[in-house]
Amino acid sequence: MLTAIFIGFIVVFLSGCSTRVNETDTPKAEGNQAEQVKPVELLVSTAPSLKGSLEEIKGMYEAKNPQIKLVYNYGPSGSLQNQIEQGAAADIFISQGKPQMDALEEKGLIKQGSRINLLGDELVLVVNKNNTSIKSFEDLAKPEVKKIGIGEAKSVPAAKTAKETLEYLKLWNQLEPKFVIGKDLMQLMTYVETDNAEAGLVWDTIAITSDKVRIAASAPAGSHNPVFLPAAIVASSKNSEQAAEFLEYLQSDEAMKIFAKNGFIKGK
Repeated sequence: MLTAIFIGFIVVFLSGCSTRVNETDTPKAEGNQAEQVKPVELLVSTAPSLKGSLEEIKGMYEAKNPQIKLVYNYGPSGSLQNQIEQGAAADIFISQGKPQMDALEEKGLIKQGSRINLLGDELVLVVNKNNTSIKSFEDLAKPEVKKIGIGEAKSVPAAKTAKETLEYLKLWNQLEPKFVIGKDLMQLMTYVETDNAEAGLVWDTIAITSDKVRIAASAPAGSHNPVFLPAAIVASSKNSEQAAEFLEYLQSDEAMKIFAKNGFIKGK
């Protein structure tokens, strides 16, 4: 009888050990499964003019692709170019200007064959919504116009386009003493919104984001080189396959409808 009791005790003891082992193993299995489904983060370094479009696209794309998490790094294209040159993490670069992408391509810092002209944009002259005296680029020469906002030449692509336009109109030399330099176009918009500048030269897609300014004029046809926003996969990307899929989606009709709503045209 004592032997039977002893054997029963051993069986119960071993059963308890087995249960504890199973309980310990289960969370590990669940933990491993959680790691497997963790979304891939795609880091997109992009011009601020795309913010309205990309934020809307983010919700749509992530809903269809729960395995992807989009992370945006907004900044002047020249600054983003420098970041990539210095080794900053990025999967996709969308530039507001061609020179910045050209520089990265020449250094082998974008994936060969991935570059596209994603979108097109237009340079416009903006003034405070209450300003009725400025209706054209030529009006900038009026003596009452003291300050004109323009982007920093090295980092803001719109600055180059603005110079091309004003030189075409033979206004550059006359207006240059009036220029107030902004680190990016959003800063220029603030200058105009707060009357710290009578006018500013920005992209159409930036201008339409504010109800405190109005577009006084668009750059005349032929006054500057075509404005394209090139996009490419960064050569150092560890998620190039997922980046290629997202870049393809950005060219889809669904995405282009959102870009068009925000003032962009399809690239060529």
